[in-house]
Amino acid sequence: MSYIRKIDPEIADAIQNDINRQEYNLQLIASENYASRAVLEAQGCVMTNKYAEGYPHKRYYGGCEFVDIAEDLAIERAKKLFNAEHANVQPNAGSSANMGVYFSVIKPGDKIMGMALDHGGHLTHGARVSFSGKEYHSVQYGVNRETQKMDYAEISAIAKKEKPDMIICGASAYPGKIDFKIFGEIADDCGAYLTADVAHIAGLIAGGVHESSVPYADFTTTTTHKTLRGPRGGMVLCKEEHAKTVDRTIFPGIQGGPFMHVIAAKAVCFKEAMTQEFKEYAGQIVKNAKTIASELINNDFNIVSGGTDNHLMLVDLRSKDITGKEADAALQNSGIILNKNTIPFETQSPFVTSGIRIGTPSVTTRGMKENEMKQIADMITRVLSDINNEKVHEEVRKEVKELCSGFPVYADMEV
Repeated sequence: MSYIRKIDPEIADAIQNDINRQEYNLQLIASENYASRAVLEAQGCVMTNKYAEGYPHKRYYGGCEFVDIAEDLAIERAKKLFNAEHANVQPNAGSSANMGVYFSVIKPGDKIMGMALDHGGHLTHGARVSFSGKEYHSVQYGVNRETQKMDYAEISAIAKKEKPDMIICGASAYPGKIDFKIFGEIADDCGAYLTADVAHIAGLIAGGVHESSVPYADFTTTTTHKTLRGPRGGMVLCKEEHAKTVDRTIFPGIQGGPFMHVIAAKAVCFKEAMTQEFKEYAGQIVKNAKTIASELINNDFNIVSGGTDNHLMLVDLRSKDITGKEADAALQNSGIILNKNTIPFETQSPFVTSGIRIGTPSVTTRGMKENEMKQIADMITRVLSDINNEKVHEEVRKEVKELCSGFPVYADMEV
């Protein structure tokens, strides 16, 4: 990346500093990961120069013969990876994938039913501040107050009462496995479409450690980063009967020219996800998350729902008299990067929160396993047990750098 240094040293410095930040801090944000060198190279390739409005072999511009190959490969690999009838790989984000699905089969003012944001859902599942809560009449479901897990009987009762036109399942901060088969039955019972947003767990599905939504949902949406470990982008999987409607809604309905360099990188990501190494990585993500959760419970922390079955956990800090905002800041000062997060039945504002969210995809990509997770849980415990002690922060920062140095990702990358 020497050209950046010559042309724009300020941006070069920012990139180099972020390389160093990613390399020598523990990345525990559940929605982040490290893309491979092959994915990074594809995303930075000359296909960024190409306008390719339309779809492969049906473009509005000439000169698309090679980007058509890239998109064809991305589509076929996505269909094979998830055993889907149809794939649209053009959405620029998970949010636009969801928008494309909603706009394709329901009308503004129709009723949607999704998981409440403060119970682990996503903005686009009907939150009032999102287009999904503004364009549609939104009703929400959450977790059971006692178990802090989805109560399918309760969700079914809400659906029967409200009769939504579409049900959205999937989450951005839910540590349990999701039963897509039951959601499919609930949707069928009330005559609703079912959209499964698997953005967080797509890599776990691809790796065979979480049930797939594809057999049960009319539509499956996802991002291609997070556990899938590809470039930042989105995708829609659907049954063949909805293929033309979805394609027309993505383009020309809500997007123009697709990002062909990102689609090339998606194709690389899907190929990587078909390997045995990826399956082992997906399984290790869950093992690592379970280890951190177990260690924190042993250290007297309250884990929402009592543990985790996927790649993340929520830590309820109320018993420690610490806010999520305070914990986030102290841990970042110690080289541990995660995020403050609301917990079910939250009493604090979203800018303060009562909890933190911890995810294991990035550290698993680095090659860390259970022993390293025990070290990480110990470091988190020490920081949060003496949250204002700068000496502890400094000690942990050194330990974090030493640990990360043993599991390099981009250490030899220079700008």
